[in-house]
Amino acid sequence: MGDLNETKKKRGIGHLDSPKMPFDYFKREYGTVPRDTKRAPFQWVSEVAYKNVHRIVSRGYDTTELMEEGYGVVDVLFVDYQSRIPLIEEEQMLNYVMILALEDGLSAPAAMSRIVARTKTFLTQAAAASILAFGHAYGAYSAFGNRLERYLKRADTQKMSLADAAARLVQENAKEYESLGVSGLMLKDPAAKRMIARAEKLGVSGKYIAFMKEIVQAAQKQSPEPVDIDMLGATGAVMMDLGFSAEATWAILAVTRALAAGAHYIEEIERHPYMRLGEALTPKADYDGPADRPVPALKDRAKVARSGVCKTVEEWSQAREERKKLVGSGYAIVEEIEDPSKKSGIKKVGKL
Repeated sequence: MGDLNETKKKRGIGHLDSPKMPFDYFKREYGTVPRDTKRAPFQWVSEVAYKNVHRIVSRGYDTTELMEEGYGVVDVLFVDYQSRIPLIEEEQMLNYVMILALEDGLSAPAAMSRIVARTKTFLTQAAAASILAFGHAYGAYSAFGNRLERYLKRADTQKMSLADAAARLVQENAKEYESLGVSGLMLKDPAAKRMIARAEKLGVSGKYIAFMKEIVQAAQKQSPEPVDIDMLGATGAVMMDLGFSAEATWAILAVTRALAAGAHYIEEIERHPYMRLGEALTPKADYDGPADRPVPALKDRAKVARSGVCKTVEEWSQAREERKKLVGSGYAIVEEIEDPSKKSGIKKVGKL
């Protein structure tokens, strides 16, 4: 390798031979070099689990022994996320939640799984794609849960009642209606209320369900339209009363939904042929953009071209209003000035 460095030095590479360099670039070793004992080497360290040739251990429990004792998948979720064996009532409640979360018909996760299936991918890719449907509107467990935590903390530090904290939450977050947990979605469907009733019957309801009830009442007073607790509000509150964080809830229920998305993948490829590039057609009947028009000759470009440059604030304001009318331009979207990760309650990107 020394010869290789010498060859490169004679040939020259950019400015690597500059006298301003703090070291001689062409004397740097190739391959394995002695470990720098002053710098910590990279290594994975996990408090969750380890594995050797004899066993897999999660939070101190041998997973084979958990299975042989009769514990189930739901129990091990408590072990992995909370490092504890749950009460039988908690196990029953999480089972209840996961069954309701497993299937949701042809909603966004199933649709995404089916679209990916048609391109002839692996089932695991389609199931993974379904998880991408969970954001800050659909399945907004992170945004919902972290908001509850913030307002409960405010209620505690400012000595507010739950009712007052709930009223403030609804008033200050009216624009975040898709993640409030209260809406007009479940006015005729009792599923959300039944979930709350089951938690109370099993004795696993706590401060989050109590707070959620106050939020529902506050929203009903403030909303001009009929509203009630929806599945986001019921599921999110129950999961947090079971001891799961907002992020853990997001992960568990998104992956639960992905299990059913696998079935949608299978049905899609059994009932429909794969789709090739260029095969899908979009009829003009489904198009509502500008009418068909002739492409101007390049020599006439100056006659038809329009500048997008705005030279005054008034021009910019007028142009922006016109651009908002152009669907697909993005001008009608309200931009988030804040770091979008804060919608998850995360204070710094990559940090909880």
